[in-house]
Amino acid sequence: MHIPVCVDCKTPMPMEIMPHRCPECSGIYDLLAIPYYPSEKMEARGLMRYRAYMGLTSQSFITLGEGQTPLLEDHLQKRQVFHKMECMNPTGSYKDRGSVVLVNYLHAYGHLAVVEDSSGNAGASLAGYAARAGISARIFVPENTSGAKKEQIENYGAEIIPIPGPRENAAAAVFQAAGRDGVYASHAYLPFGMLGIATIAFEIYETMGDIDFELISPVGHGSLLLGIIRGFEYLKTAGLIKSFPHFTGIQAEACAPAYHQFNHTYQQDRGSTIAEGVRVTTPVRGEALIEKIRLYNGMIRTVTEDELLMAYMELARRGIHVEPTSALTWAGCKKSSLRNIPAVLIQTGAGLKYHK
Repeated sequence: MHIPVCVDCKTPMPMEIMPHRCPECSGIYDLLAIPYYPSEKMEARGLMRYRAYMGLTSQSFITLGEGQTPLLEDHLQKRQVFHKMECMNPTGSYKDRGSVVLVNYLHAYGHLAVVEDSSGNAGASLAGYAARAGISARIFVPENTSGAKKEQIENYGAEIIPIPGPRENAAAAVFQAAGRDGVYASHAYLPFGMLGIATIAFEIYETMGDIDFELISPVGHGSLLLGIIRGFEYLKTAGLIKSFPHFTGIQAEACAPAYHQFNHTYQQDRGSTIAEGVRVTTPVRGEALIEKIRLYNGMIRTVTEDELLMAYMELARRGIHVEPTSALTWAGCKKSSLRNIPAVLIQTGAGLKYHK
């Protein structure tokens, strides 16, 4: 199994307690040893194909059948576009790729209870996989989280804790329960999930091969795009691709801390946005993501609420019903300057999760 280390003091994570921060220096953990792309023959389906790469060699792999999501061809004016339909994972979002890895690690080390804070998708995904593994879960959510997501979490048998106020209040509340009520199974702090997210890159390569394209993804905590970038790094290390895609992160203008950090600008007011999945004011993986985007000459853009709402409706009219957070990619694609190459849009969550 892969053991995370603190990015600051390099102390290995004590797996028997799985703290979200290093007890020695309060640094965050990461998987600094680069895994490799599993080029050997893979007979299993879904993410089970990659379990050796994930450090999960046991045959008793806990799964809900995640992965191998469609790459749906489309067009935007004359530009060729592909939608990576992560909204078609078992609980309705890309978070399943991270949850399956995290829950398998939790199960392997005997952890029986978890807590998490979430705007909805991560909590629903963790609740679903925890139910599959026989792990009890308490999920702290902002009180204004979409009712469909809260109902989904409860239906999996998890205890839901609604917290009044902005998204960061749910994060503050879960810190009080971390360790006391179970492992803080954070999709942002614990790095295991990025092993699963990297498989999005694997699947894109396995379908499209080594071609020049722009990859457009929403950005909240940064784990999604960072994990995908790492997946392409593993492919490059394996000698399977010659160059990297053009990476573009998209944020809602009303809440765009990564955009402002990337562009060295200052955001005075943080307003509300219908893209609740990226309503994150302090991205845990923001610095690491920005470092990678700069390294590979990518960019971070913003879109307005009007542009986002229009993109959400346009996708639905094309038969693609995703939640507003996913529609950031379509809105961002419309503003892209790379119109002479194909674009791959990461459609992160299903539209049925969103209730106005």
